[in-house]
Amino acid sequence: MEVIEARSAGFCFGVARAVHMAEELAQSEKQPKMLGHIIHNDHEIARLAGLGLVTIASPEEAGEGDTVLLRAHGEGRAVYETLERRGAKVVDATCPKVARVHRIVREAEAEGRTPVMIGDPAHPEVRGAGGWCQNLKVLSGPEEAAAWVETVGNAGELALTVVCQTTLRREVLKKTLEILKKECTNLKLYDTICDATYTRQTEAAKLAAKVDAMVVVGDSKSANTKHLTEICRTYCSRVFQIEDADGLPLAALSECGTVGLTAGASTPASIIKEVKKTMSEEKIQGETSENFEELVEQYTNTIHTGAKVTGVVTAITPTEVHVDLGCKQTGYIPIDQLTDDPTLKPEDVVKVGDELQLFVIRVNDVEGYATLSKKRMDSQKVWDDIEAACNDKTVVEGFITEENKGGVVANVKGQRVFIPASQSGLPRDASMSSLVKTKQKIRITEVNKARRRVVGSIRAVQQEARRAAAAEVWANIEVGKRYTGTVKSMTSYGVFVDIGGVDGMVHITDLSWSRIKHPSEIVAIGDTLEVYVISFDPEKKKISLGVKDRGTVPWNVFMETYKVGDIAPVRIVKLMTFGAFAEVVPGVDGLIHISQIADHRIEKPGDVLTEGQIVEAKITAVDEEKQKISLSIRAILAPTPAPAE
Repeated sequence: MEVIEARSAGFCFGVARAVHMAEELAQSEKQPKMLGHIIHNDHEIARLAGLGLVTIASPEEAGEGDTVLLRAHGEGRAVYETLERRGAKVVDATCPKVARVHRIVREAEAEGRTPVMIGDPAHPEVRGAGGWCQNLKVLSGPEEAAAWVETVGNAGELALTVVCQTTLRREVLKKTLEILKKECTNLKLYDTICDATYTRQTEAAKLAAKVDAMVVVGDSKSANTKHLTEICRTYCSRVFQIEDADGLPLAALSECGTVGLTAGASTPASIIKEVKKTMSEEKIQGETSENFEELVEQYTNTIHTGAKVTGVVTAITPTEVHVDLGCKQTGYIPIDQLTDDPTLKPEDVVKVGDELQLFVIRVNDVEGYATLSKKRMDSQKVWDDIEAACNDKTVVEGFITEENKGGVVANVKGQRVFIPASQSGLPRDASMSSLVKTKQKIRITEVNKARRRVVGSIRAVQQEARRAAAAEVWANIEVGKRYTGTVKSMTSYGVFVDIGGVDGMVHITDLSWSRIKHPSEIVAIGDTLEVYVISFDPEKKKISLGVKDRGTVPWNVFMETYKVGDIAPVRIVKLMTFGAFAEVVPGVDGLIHISQIADHRIEKPGDVLTEGQIVEAKITAVDEEKQKISLSIRAILAPTPAPAE
């Protein structure tokens, strides 16, 4: 037969830790005591007894100076107090995950909340948790929860803090919580199911679904072994729970092509090995479980406050994230240490299986857990990234959050960056408020970690971009090439237009076909203009630009539009002593002689006309060769009646 072993079969971290502590006591102490069985496995208890550990049934059996090892399932507060009164030395092998349950129920009751534990009331872990508060309510599952809620009556008013037995099946927890959430509005949940238990149960379910038979190895008193068996029977019709190799149903298994093998958390590696050997003398197929030596090595690894560690996310709850650090401490990230963004849920930030770089805020070796911070590590990484950006002169993106005295403040990856007004990229007298709530590219110019000060420059990025754009323009410029530009400045003789890193000048005569006195008559600073290159000098860095459409000849436009005898609206552009010049179409002027301005004698054109005035005039003559036009206002005026005699 092919034997496939579950990767997570055998000792969990908590059990491995307790056994290792027992072995150390056997070597260092004379006749150390165990208060009850430290794990649920008679074979392992017998082995430890052979090493010299003596089992006592109650703390009252401990004498002055005795060393007493407390089991992985944990004990109530009264046991510690009794041992202290009797002068015994306590060596606490309580699993850190169980110790966390003790802390939660103790703190919940201190806050005036009702502690609730979902699990088997007879299990030593549940009984031990009950010893850390006055009134722990234990619910075995959804049916008991429904009955309790109905009995209480005012469940909606209760402030409940809910934990669960670390070996509880997750579907039992889920169904029970559905009942409680429906009736209880003030509920705090702490998912205290052991990650290793959940992993073991999940792997067992997957394995059971694809084999002909399953063998579950573990003590009959072990709760997690019983749960493993129940799970396997859901997916496989032939499941055998045994305590050791002697219990193997070899005849039944010989009919199977593939057999899955898993083991409870209290099953020693030696028993699993013997079971495998008995089942098949061939090399076991599939992945092997972690051995006892590896677990001990994990236990001996330590971390300290202020350290930077790497961990893998194993579970996510509404209040914290569980992290496997690969050492004896269990890692927890409180929600307020996960992210600075209060709108994000934990699952929006991390996912189960994610590998995280974390900062150790505090290590509690007594209870076996470490408080971690992703936020602090992210902040440190931001500082490192910003410092690298400063050294490497790379550009970062920031969001301008506020106007400050002397400049603006940008948010770059959560870090405040001050940008002086001189580095804002705006003109000297411009308002800084125009930058607020905009994204900008920034060059980091100064980083001072001691003062937590970062200075940046928008202008430096703009200048660099302008230099690159200018190089591009000069590399490809040619006469007649068109650009879309922006009017940057203005003089009486023309305007300067930015065509992408380079300014070119449009002379007033090349700005419009119409006759104008000042560029401001038709453009303003900031306007967008379509321009073309008239000429350029790369050595002097000068470019002459035009706006007038060279493809349109004004005289041709006039000839296509008007003929002699037509009346046209014209604009007076210049007053002379002998008459007035008027624009008929842009770029084409005609002369209105002084004698043709009015139907009576006038001293000068200004007596009747003003520059810029629009009047109607009749086209009286056109000289195509010289491109001259004669106009008359008088020709369309009604004759003035002669005065009566």
